[in-house]
Amino acid sequence: MAPGVLSGSFGGGRGLRATGKVLPEQARSHNRSLVLQTLYHRGEMSRADLSRETGLTRVTISDLVGECIADGIVREIGVREAAGPGKPPIVIDIDRDGHQIIGVDLSGTDRFEGAVLNLDGEILHRRTVAFPADVLADQAYAAVTELVRELIADADRPVLGIGVGSPGIVRPDGTVLSAPNLHWRDLPLEQRLHDEFALPVLVRNDANAAVLAEYTFGGARSDLMLIRIGRGVGAGLIAGGQAVIGGRFAAGEIGHVVTGTDDGPPCACGRRGCLEAWVSAPHLQSMIDADPSRRPDVLAHAGARLGIALAPIVAALDLSQVVLAGSPELLEGDFVDAATRTLHERTLDGVFADVVIRLTRQEDIVLRGAAVMVLSAQLGVS
Repeated sequence: MAPGVLSGSFGGGRGLRATGKVLPEQARSHNRSLVLQTLYHRGEMSRADLSRETGLTRVTISDLVGECIADGIVREIGVREAAGPGKPPIVIDIDRDGHQIIGVDLSGTDRFEGAVLNLDGEILHRRTVAFPADVLADQAYAAVTELVRELIADADRPVLGIGVGSPGIVRPDGTVLSAPNLHWRDLPLEQRLHDEFALPVLVRNDANAAVLAEYTFGGARSDLMLIRIGRGVGAGLIAGGQAVIGGRFAAGEIGHVVTGTDDGPPCACGRRGCLEAWVSAPHLQSMIDADPSRRPDVLAHAGARLGIALAPIVAALDLSQVVLAGSPELLEGDFVDAATRTLHERTLDGVFADVVIRLTRQEDIVLRGAAVMVLSAQLGVS
């Protein structure tokens, strides 16, 4: 497997999506994931339907379904009305309300957000905890534990796990290597939360969490980049149906790539002309506020800068689509139109003309992505 592509990047040695049978020594774990994945996305069906859909034998299906029922993951719904002679089949499905997931988004500028979600990624309860702008590392961690403790108390079903989307660079073991806004460095957040709450915990970069929500709940293709544009700019990437994190765990850190050779606006990192300096929401809003009549030009110019940055990435990875998450008021229309036009102008004519740049329709995208992290790790579902 190529470096930087994580197979089962969210636990259990599983890929993001099980699609077929494998070797005997891997079969049981993989086939269980295949059964749950099929039920999760196709909905209720009989054991015979499941056998036909997955290609697994009826004996194997019966064994795996029985195991999943015993674990409280699958339930029998009832008897389907028979269309012909013979015993009517019993319909089964994922027990979508049998467990709940805690999702946490640490990417806010002045607050952390969290939610209790069901297995379909629907938010059942929501909480926030505020922190000061000059928060210290220990204060930030204390705020996270306060939020998680409150959410666990809100849950009225067994908690399948806790998913956390954190800013900064996050190692696959859930250690936050660097999150400057929270003053975290080499913080083993995943392990500490696991020790604190005795529950499965997954901690990943917030943009990497967000791209999973788009992949699972947004009907995205298996080759996409999701770019979050807010105070900063970060991206999550899925290539060939697998999450990409990179050898330095920094795949998608495109905000501080210098875009163009014409100097450009100053960036918080100390350089000039970084993508974040061109397209961040505060920069765009300040330019518009300074001269509202220039709004279309400001947004089109920023969108073109994004298109310049995206062209080599799309061409190198052969991506099918780019999804933007941010303020629709800023990103819809002139911005996304200019980004798309520039991308097409700067890639091979006729090859990448069908690449789409669009806005996500997902709300609470990091929270829902955090839920997918848990589903993938615990059930092999994505």
